[in-house]
Amino acid sequence: VAPGDSALGLATLSPGSSYEVSVVSVLGLDESDPVRGLVVTLPDPPTDLRAVNVTDTGALLLWRPALAAVDKYAIVYGAGTDSELRVSVSGNAAEQQLSGLEGSTTYHVTISSQLGGSEGSVASTSFTTTGGSDGPRDLQAHDVTPRTALLSWKPPSNRASSLRLTYGTSPQQEVMLDASLAEYHLTRLRPGARYAVQLRADGGAPVATDFTTGTLRFPFPSDCSQELLNGIGTSGEVEVFPRGKLGTPVLVSCDMETDGGGWTVFQRRKDGSVDFFRGWKDYTKGFGSPSGEFWLGLESLYNLTSMTRMSLRVDLRDKDEAVFAKYSKFELVKRNYKLIVGGYSGTAGDSLSYHSERIFSTRDRDLSPFITRCAMSYRGGWWYKNCHEANLNGAYGTHFNHQGVIWTAWKGQQFSIPFTEMKMRPAAFSPPTRG
Repeated sequence: VAPGDSALGLATLSPGSSYEVSVVSVLGLDESDPVRGLVVTLPDPPTDLRAVNVTDTGALLLWRPALAAVDKYAIVYGAGTDSELRVSVSGNAAEQQLSGLEGSTTYHVTISSQLGGSEGSVASTSFTTTGGSDGPRDLQAHDVTPRTALLSWKPPSNRASSLRLTYGTSPQQEVMLDASLAEYHLTRLRPGARYAVQLRADGGAPVATDFTTGTLRFPFPSDCSQELLNGIGTSGEVEVFPRGKLGTPVLVSCDMETDGGGWTVFQRRKDGSVDFFRGWKDYTKGFGSPSGEFWLGLESLYNLTSMTRMSLRVDLRDKDEAVFAKYSKFELVKRNYKLIVGGYSGTAGDSLSYHSERIFSTRDRDLSPFITRCAMSYRGGWWYKNCHEANLNGAYGTHFNHQGVIWTAWKGQQFSIPFTEMKMRPAAFSPPTRG
């Protein structure tokens, strides 16, 4: 330092640490005896201070501990300077329950680290207690899995018109609930994610909690086979990511029981509740609900079959009679969604290989008509040839003019099959052994 200086700032020191400092005077090659002193840095404050499980009489404070080893933390809280309370907790603590609070009151909280006789800077937060019996209380998360959680709470004593539940990170989800409810099941959550939850009655202060979902081998499964490898053995609706984590998720129906499971269902007919006589736009994007009758969409089918070589299974049922057709090769070509299918085995007979190498046609888009415009004549969207041996998207319950839901090799062309499912999974997939 310069001869005239009498001060020097020291940076990048560790919090809560002791440093010995020596100062000597230098003249040419001569040095004076050192003047020594001991400098002790203040401990750093804890971080991420927040209040959860806020009720009319209490709140739980949570924080991340200081980096430095500290003796204790000093917590000061109150609704004003005249009503402040101070408590000390162990330096190993990361939470503190506050009780005896007043309802509908905003509290300001500070926390600081203490080491020896030194006290560091403070972290702070504020929260507002609920209005006594006017709001829900004791919000908690139970049975947390990678994609679901059960929320429970004590309903308001005085009946409110509704409850507003918000959860998530970005963007937040909001659900309006009946005020008499005491629990709500969250679904379609992201694995390994932290969720902050708030619940409030009309005009009241919120009660809050948070939880972190569990992790999965495939947190963003590309199809139902990866979901099966995640340990999910129950059939149902699942979000898959055929274009990866950053791609748009697709809600699909997973068949986890048939032939080892892991099948991504992309078509179902069962009751005629959904009209399948539609145009190109609908068949491209998909329609219906995966929980009932639906068509997943040609765009999604292409994305799924372009990931890896797929096999196809077609399940057909009529009352107590059930048959299937399985194909070791199944893919769609991007241009006009041409079908490539082969390698038949099964009990239904082969009515689909006839349609291989054919492009998809709908009532408003038939690029290669034969004598007749097949999609218009046979009331569906399909890979028509001249015209069909299979017509699984035909008119439900129609048993004449070859217009029904048809698989010729099984029931002929004048019988409309009451139940069909088309599903795919990777051809190389080996289902896990179940205990």
